[in-house]
Amino acid sequence: MMKFEGKTAIVTGGSRGLGRAVCLELAAGGANVVLCYAGNEAAAQETVRAVEALGAKALAVRCDVADAAQVDELVKAAMEAFRRIDILVNNAGITRDNLLMRMSEADFDAVIAANLKGAFLCMKAVSRLMLKQRYGRIVNLSSVVGLRGNAGQVNYAASKAGVIGMTKSLAKELASRGVTVNAVAPGFIKTDMTAALPEAARTAAQNGIPMSRLGAPEDVAKAVGFLASDDAAYITGQVLAVDGGMAM
Repeated sequence: MMKFEGKTAIVTGGSRGLGRAVCLELAAGGANVVLCYAGNEAAAQETVRAVEALGAKALAVRCDVADAAQVDELVKAAMEAFRRIDILVNNAGITRDNLLMRMSEADFDAVIAANLKGAFLCMKAVSRLMLKQRYGRIVNLSSVVGLRGNAGQVNYAASKAGVIGMTKSLAKELASRGVTVNAVAPGFIKTDMTAALPEAARTAAQNGIPMSRLGAPEDVAKAVGFLASDDAAYITGQVLAVDGGMAM
């Protein structure tokens, strides 16, 4: 069943990892996909080809989500190509890990700008369109770190906890108009981001997972797909942890 047929989705940070898995999940359901990427054009085009191979339409747009003018251009490109925006998945994110005493102000600011301000700007840019349509699904990617904190990640934890606060607040603002706003909080997932960690850190993380294995990007994408679908029409302001039991 094509549960996203005729719908258009914007997925930020859609070129690799979780973002690519989300693009493919939505495309498999029939959605047109507009993915934005920060710099890796080759990876973005690879995702476009993978989406098209599923029979869906795709468009890749270079965009720094922390820049309001670029976000407006992204939304404009999506509207020109597909005439509507039904789904927004805020997935773009970065890490700049360090212990607080060693963390530079620049590293704090960069993570807050990309992860928190970026989600704010994208939600702001699509909200009016979704209200006009009286339909919309916004799914924000938070993190288990936003729920429980993590040493060496005060910036990332703050940004991802902030995403949860924004999700719940915007859900209240838009609920009466057919627009839902939810968050997915992934745990330790096999991506480029986690592959860059030292082996010892990976082993320690795995030992902290009750299911004692890392998740796959598809595990997260399925949860995003559910919240973006009409099966979740009566769900808003929620945080769904996809983490093998880490946050419980």
